[in-house]
Amino acid sequence: MNDERDGEADSGTFETRAIHAGWEPDAETGAIMPPIYASSTFAQDAPGEHRGYEYSRTGNPTRTALEDNLANLEGGSHGRAFASGMAAINTVLNLLSAGDHVVVGQDVYGGTHRLFTQVYEDYDLRFSFVDATDPDELQTAMTPRTALVWIETPTNPLMRVLDIESVARVAHDHDALLSVDNTFATPYLQRPIEYGADIVAHSLTKYLGGHSDVVGGALVTDDPDLDERLGFYQNSVGATPDPFACFLVLRGIKTLPVRMDRHSATARELASWLADHPAVETVHYPGLSSHPHHDVATRQMDDYGGMVSFELDASLEAVETFVSKTDVFTLAESLGGVESLLEHPASMTHAAVPADERRENGITDGLVRLSVGLEGVEDLRNDLAQALSVAIDR
Repeated sequence: MNDERDGEADSGTFETRAIHAGWEPDAETGAIMPPIYASSTFAQDAPGEHRGYEYSRTGNPTRTALEDNLANLEGGSHGRAFASGMAAINTVLNLLSAGDHVVVGQDVYGGTHRLFTQVYEDYDLRFSFVDATDPDELQTAMTPRTALVWIETPTNPLMRVLDIESVARVAHDHDALLSVDNTFATPYLQRPIEYGADIVAHSLTKYLGGHSDVVGGALVTDDPDLDERLGFYQNSVGATPDPFACFLVLRGIKTLPVRMDRHSATARELASWLADHPAVETVHYPGLSSHPHHDVATRQMDDYGGMVSFELDASLEAVETFVSKTDVFTLAESLGGVESLLEHPASMTHAAVPADERRENGITDGLVRLSVGLEGVEDLRNDLAQALSVAIDR
């Protein structure tokens, strides 16, 4: 695994930048944390002459601190924060024009699939969902009208790992942008800009916030012209986060490295245990040597993350019983918090994807997704074991 987490010499390690990037103690008061600037508008010295801020939809000092922090951690020059992850994704689509074509990795979050197919297809955008782990299939999908390639890695929920550098090469050979949803990995484990991505997207709701108490999204780029376009839509559409939400995400980011280390360590242990359980048919976790993209993950990521999915060799009724009988794991959508969650993608996060398409892409009725939290690993393993014993007599 790549253990180099250092940024520029004057910026320090990732751990240091997570705490300090984007904000220095306030010169007047000495405040360590950025204040929550709960102001909708700002005084101007003369008509059209302001001190950097005029209206909080356009810009807010608390939001600026978060955006600068995110850009620093992702290795980009510009960050933009949004009211949700979907608002961020929507803003990338705002860059396109009617008639444009988008190539999408086939295993993406159900909400992303819904936005693309049930909203933007009505605006004459075309989408091709392909196995982006296959360079030949990706290459074949590209057309003269392809303006964007959209991928997740690791993917949601099947934990496929895409070679970002390879995908970027194909996209750029066709003059298309590459946008990478880095929510599962976070910039602590993976920085797509280093591998050629033009835009990095995040649901701040997940690991970056880290405590299941805030909703937000973000985009990071290293291209100032592209950032200017994203900023135009951020302001014009107005799906921006409030300053309190920005404050919460900034607070969460300060502990991101220690949380991700623990998430990853516990997930590795649970994935290995599940792989040996007689009721489990397949475990999808890139940290396992049996994972088909283990080598790519080892090269591209600093660790393998806290998300695990697996297939139960059981009826749908038994699977639904299993996900309803855990005590430490909570049955809930979302992920990345300190508490462990589990969910059934086919009926929850990916229910918006047509059933035939779900099954064709590997999202079966037996698939379960875990967001491994920070509880004791023995408690989590015992909880899964007892729920499996209740649901599946084996």
